[in-house]
Amino acid sequence: MCSLSKETTQSIISVDYLRSKINGDSLRLVDVRRDEEYNQGHIPNAVNLPLASLLSGDSPESAVKLFEELGIGDNTEVIVYDDTFGALASRIVWTLQYIGHKNVALLEVTYSQWKALGLKTNTEKPSIKPEKHSLNLNSDIMATAEYLENAKEKDNVVLIDNRERLNYLEQHIPGSINIPYRTLATDGKILRTKESMRNLLKNRGVSEDAEIITYCGSVGTLSGLAYYALKSIGIPNVKLYVNSFKEWKKLEKPIGKQENAAYWDLSAD
Repeated sequence: MCSLSKETTQSIISVDYLRSKINGDSLRLVDVRRDEEYNQGHIPNAVNLPLASLLSGDSPESAVKLFEELGIGDNTEVIVYDDTFGALASRIVWTLQYIGHKNVALLEVTYSQWKALGLKTNTEKPSIKPEKHSLNLNSDIMATAEYLENAKEKDNVVLIDNRERLNYLEQHIPGSINIPYRTLATDGKILRTKESMRNLLKNRGVSEDAEIITYCGSVGTLSGLAYYALKSIGIPNVKLYVNSFKEWKKLEKPIGKQENAAYWDLSAD
């Protein structure tokens, strides 16, 4: 599999591709688990970036500095993985894309799945040479509360809530549909095949020509995975409402609720 090179379609990196590149100097492999988990074992040559470290900063400039310290420059190929069905890793990928990084992608498996395949792990920490990274904000992939409030009334805009079904039924942004994050995966991999993903959208009445905005509960992890899944099948206009439902409620925006939900409403399939 080739590295990510198109802005409208992003790859999901295969295990075989990573194994072929894992010792190369041009690749930066990022492990998004907590530092204690990383220290107990990780994929060889991976550096550690717990998501909390990224979220503790409050600006794109702080994100750029963090990535520079990990040896990520403008042209560095970056592959990201976690052990949380790709949700944490996808949030890192989205942030890199937001600051203007082009060559970044998710690994198709989690760390546990990598180990289950019998593949090599170790506890060695690679040496890191800091790099310089420019800041070119890609505002087209970010939705604010103000943007969402105006956009969601348009006919060609689809708002997708990626939280668990019960959370959605209890409270959600009016006009949104529910595609729980768990429906995005397939056996042994963090995402469905492209054909299966397209079928899921078709079954939910989502046009690939629409502008799609994803959101979840708080910091854009579950919805970040959905964002990535949608981009991976070539949908050009996808945005992440990164501050998600937590901010929406804090701003006292309108909230919808499914009254008297029947048992079948718990299923989003």
